[in-house]
Amino acid sequence: MDRRSFLRTSGVSVGGVALGGSLWRGTSELVDAEEGPYGALRSPDENGIRLPDGFRSRVVARSGRRVGATSYRWHPAPDGGACFPDDGGWIYVSNSEMNDTGGASAIRFAADGAITTAYRILEGTDRNCAGGPTPWLTWLSCEEVPRGRVYETDPWGKEQAIVRPGMGRFKHEAAAVDPRRRVVYLTEDEPDGCFYRFRPAAWPDLSHGVLQVLCQRNRRAMLTWRRIPRPRAAGRETRHQVDDAKHFDGGEGAWYADGHCWFTTKGDNRLWRYDAARNRLGVVHSDPLTGISSGKVDNVTLSKSGDVFVAVDGPKLAVFAITPNNRASAFLRITGHDNSEVTGPAFSPDGRRLYFSSQRGKAGDSEHGITYEVSGPFRRR
Repeated sequence: MDRRSFLRTSGVSVGGVALGGSLWRGTSELVDAEEGPYGALRSPDENGIRLPDGFRSRVVARSGRRVGATSYRWHPAPDGGACFPDDGGWIYVSNSEMNDTGGASAIRFAADGAITTAYRILEGTDRNCAGGPTPWLTWLSCEEVPRGRVYETDPWGKEQAIVRPGMGRFKHEAAAVDPRRRVVYLTEDEPDGCFYRFRPAAWPDLSHGVLQVLCQRNRRAMLTWRRIPRPRAAGRETRHQVDDAKHFDGGEGAWYADGHCWFTTKGDNRLWRYDAARNRLGVVHSDPLTGISSGKVDNVTLSKSGDVFVAVDGPKLAVFAITPNNRASAFLRITGHDNSEVTGPAFSPDGRRLYFSSQRGKAGDSEHGITYEVSGPFRRR
């Protein structure tokens, strides 16, 4: 068995998938602050990024331009992303949220952070927004269109992407894998979207399985999971097939960590936490408890310390860090990108570098997206 096959079958986690979670103390009101655990934000650097002391940024890719010294041109409208370990280095995967020509690309880094190559891993798909990594080192890329699909892709670009129709045909946003319960959680970007889970028939093969939706008859009733009768139906949408389905206002990013699935909803600007072991759902952040209310929550990821990093769109593009004691603060801000969104936050496997994109850049259009790296003394525990 080669090294890559071993990683895929041994349950090695990807960039913090199995970390954090248990440090959290429960929901409470959050306090917004410019000065959080990393200190106050400095003035914008040469890339227009405001960061705490000790951190620095670099541009790793620009839409339409060659990535580093490679011949590969970076895709427009970079969106959801994740990192994967790779022989001492790592790979950053990024979706492209473009109509008809979406897909996904990857950048490969050496152990010292140098860019070695970049390439396409998915093409011919539509508005690939978010998605999620798997413990067996594949990337689930989700189409954010009506009757959108989920594609399982190879971050190394060696194997052809495979559509996973059992995960349903709806306006997919993000995916988060729970290896203990052997399910994949899915969010839906609709004003009355749902929160789903896919149960593969033979873990970890995602070819076939059962799609379920989170249900709650009323606020006091227990949460239940019920089967979607026709996940691929062209008629009635999946979110309307089960009467007691619980609806969420614009599902966005999702991330699984240590028994919990974190996900965001942009319509009501909330960060949710689903406790899979106890089958409980709670709101960690709710507008207008924090200054995050000045924008809209988007993609989400966790650091090795258990801090939740949330991308926030709006008039002040930012990535917020929410600590295990439920204190929120801006970790970084992107200046001068008034018509863009923050997308794809993901940590390198060692937790020392954070990747993210300004989807439409300073120019405010999809052809001018920028993907960044921030390195520095990230909290470990």
